[in-house]
Amino acid sequence: MSAAAERFLDARRRRTPCLVIDLGEVAAAYRRVTDRFPGVRVHYSVKANPAPEILSCLRSLGASFDVTSRSEIGLCLRLGVPPERLAYGNTVKKAADIAWSWRHGICSFACDSLPELQKIAKHAPGSSLVVRLAVDNSGAAWPLDRKFGCSSGSAVDLMRRAVALGLRPAGLSFHVGSQQTDPESWNRAAAVAARTATGMAAVGLPVEALNIGGGLPVQYHDGIPSLEACAGAIRNALARHFGDAVPSLAIEPGRYLVATAGVIESEVVLVTRRSPADRHRWVFLDIGRFGGLAETEGDAIRYPIAASGSHEPCGPVVIAGPTCDSADILYEAAEYQLPLGLTAGDRIRIRCAGAYTTVYASRFNGCPAPHSLFIGPGRHAG
Repeated sequence: MSAAAERFLDARRRRTPCLVIDLGEVAAAYRRVTDRFPGVRVHYSVKANPAPEILSCLRSLGASFDVTSRSEIGLCLRLGVPPERLAYGNTVKKAADIAWSWRHGICSFACDSLPELQKIAKHAPGSSLVVRLAVDNSGAAWPLDRKFGCSSGSAVDLMRRAVALGLRPAGLSFHVGSQQTDPESWNRAAAVAARTATGMAAVGLPVEALNIGGGLPVQYHDGIPSLEACAGAIRNALARHFGDAVPSLAIEPGRYLVATAGVIESEVVLVTRRSPADRHRWVFLDIGRFGGLAETEGDAIRYPIAASGSHEPCGPVVIAGPTCDSADILYEAAEYQLPLGLTAGDRIRIRCAGAYTTVYASRFNGCPAPHSLFIGPGRHAG
């Protein structure tokens, strides 16, 4: 968590809801990843938080970027990121967006189906192709395996067709799911990748590169494996399944690079009990599931939440957002506790909130999305 962001919020009362991002912590997280994965190309997953301030910070550190849309590509290019440091990792793209990207120098595309491969071959001729594999996402707080990836056999067939269509078969990719808390998941995924590489070698197509995706977990609460534990599990898995023939590696952290840099400050709108016998107080905030906290669905992401500056005794609460939708409940089953004296107008801090928050904000019911403030070297936020 960013102590600098907390001090910044302590210094002056801000309009809420607001998200403070500590760019120094973004840089520190990037260096932690590069230290634990020496020689591995780090692609920041732009969708986690596409703020230009974050992208510029990571660009200056030498990061590459995983981009998923024409908009993200255009933003990176406007910020001076060379096109060769951008990889179009979305396996579902409009033909017009593929053509536009190729005209702007993007030459690395991902796919997991034949129709997508054919679009890439037609609209980005001669490009590098990465085929995304389907792997088990068990252990992930936010799984991705229902929508993306293909089987090993399909991947080999796609690569053979790619060569026939004039594309360059660059390698394979997989993703173990966002906020992956089971280090063994990388072992299962590496086994699929190695089996696919063997199948490709049998038809004369060596795997030059392997993108192991994102999934590095953030310490939202106790019991989550550390970066060191995950990095060790990944190294062991690749050595076990590839031996001395590990391909050139890339990794795509998004959440890990920006989550701990962010703190959301929210105002309490109402504290009440639904009935006199209700053990839980209901605490309504001026930010909710539709205002950027979508990942609270099903308690998937359990943000650390505390009352600003309070050391009073606490009691159990249900935490909800401000909109006129009964789905706008953040935490009901999870046992959150907040001060017994909490009242309307008090401030709440939602920590580790730099990833997948502002990008989800919809302004539903006219409620304002959180505005972002940036601190760190060279920043002078008001």
